[in-house]
Amino acid sequence: MNPVKVVLVTALAGGISIGAAVLGQRWLDQGADRDHHVGLRGGTLDQLPDFRLSDLGGREHTSNAWAGRPLVLNFWAVWCPDCAEELPRLERFASAHATTGLAVVAIAVDRPETTRAFLAEHPLDLTVLLADLEAIDLARRLGNRVEGLPFTVAFDARGRRIFSHTGVLDQAQFEQLAARLADDPASAR
Repeated sequence: MNPVKVVLVTALAGGISIGAAVLGQRWLDQGADRDHHVGLRGGTLDQLPDFRLSDLGGREHTSNAWAGRPLVLNFWAVWCPDCAEELPRLERFASAHATTGLAVVAIAVDRPETTRAFLAEHPLDLTVLLADLEAIDLARRLGNRVEGLPFTVAFDARGRRIFSHTGVLDQAQFEQLAARLADDPASAR
């Protein structure tokens, strides 16, 4: 094929892809706004919902255990390379802010045996909870419209969602989140 045609076809395909992505994001944004304003059952949640998940030892944890404390939930999976990259930063973030009352919980969206094997090789000093695919629905309702991992969501001490992000957070973004939580008078212990 003629090199000019190759460039034109490639540019056209790229333009169509970008256009589809922009239109898709607008469609998602409009749907999220509509769900939020109408109060549909499956809409985005602005408050920390009630949920129960078990840790690696089988002990059940409920979301109300963190009532009155700022909370960061991080959804991740063993098979997600971006998650593996982010977990050490999440652990450092949790350690650096442990004395402030901040709770940081890693929610593994994976099979328990796979998660245990991963954590045996890469130990984490974090609360790790096990979840199944229902956790993806919870993450979606907390702002993860693309259902990607990792997904991080933060709540102030009143349980209000103040932050959500799909994708890897770098150290600067974690520190911005910490500053935002520290600025909240309800989050002060």
